Amino acid sequence: MDAQKRKELLGLFEGLRVTDVNDGLDAVGLQNVGCLSRDIRPLWKDIDNFKHRIYGFALTVRFLPTNSAIHAASLEEYKKTKGNWYRNTAPDAFNPLIQDGDILVIDGATNTDVGFSGSENTFNWINRGARGVVTNGGARDTDEIIKQQLPVYCAYTGRGIRPGRLHYDTCNVPVNVGGVLVRPGDIVVADGDGVVCVPIEKAELVAAIAREIQEGDKASRRKHYEKAGIPLDFTVL
Repeated sequence: MDAQKRKELLGLFEGLRVTDVNDGLDAVGLQNVGCLSRDIRPLWKDIDNFKHRIYGFALTVRFLPTNSAIHAASLEEYKKTKGNWYRNTAPDAFNPLIQDGDILVIDGATNTDVGFSGSENTFNWINRGARGVVTNGGARDTDEIIKQQLPVYCAYTGRGIRPGRLHYDTCNVPVNVGGVLVRPGDIVVADGDGVVCVPIEKAELVAAIAREIQEGDKASRRKHYEKAGIPLDFTVL
């Protein structure tokens, strides 16, 4: 898909809520197909400007639990092994593929305590063009992530690093995140209600239906605002 088409398609989803998009999926016969598990939640919320809300194209990544461990006889050996693990066993090999408007959808579930989406690497991904991260794994350095207002939707808060816990598998392949099939290029929408994935083949139709639903909701809520004497805000305009 060329850059202009990406821009046009993203524009169709601008400002749409997860609920509107999910209603659109219902309308095209995809009930209960695109809703990621309720365990995958926003790490933080901006209730004033909704900066936590994201929508974009899925760039899929898969990490796997490791079947090995780090056994070091000294601190220097540990540092060397850890560095090698980051470079060769669990690298961010997908970095060069990130485009403006992507959302990193990371399948990284593991029983170990690891928060591979951290304050530094997540910032790097977003500076490369990603709009945020959605993962069935964990995030760490969460105080900094929140302060930096980096949109991260995750299943839990972790503390450990990748070395000794995860290794990189592949990217740009279909993944199972939150019980939903997410393919490269599918549309992902995330807000305070969670995350939903729209198959790219249905994206334009779902967006049109969702927009109609949202505009109807705005009109109804606007009347409530006016009756209550509350100043109108951007959610009803």
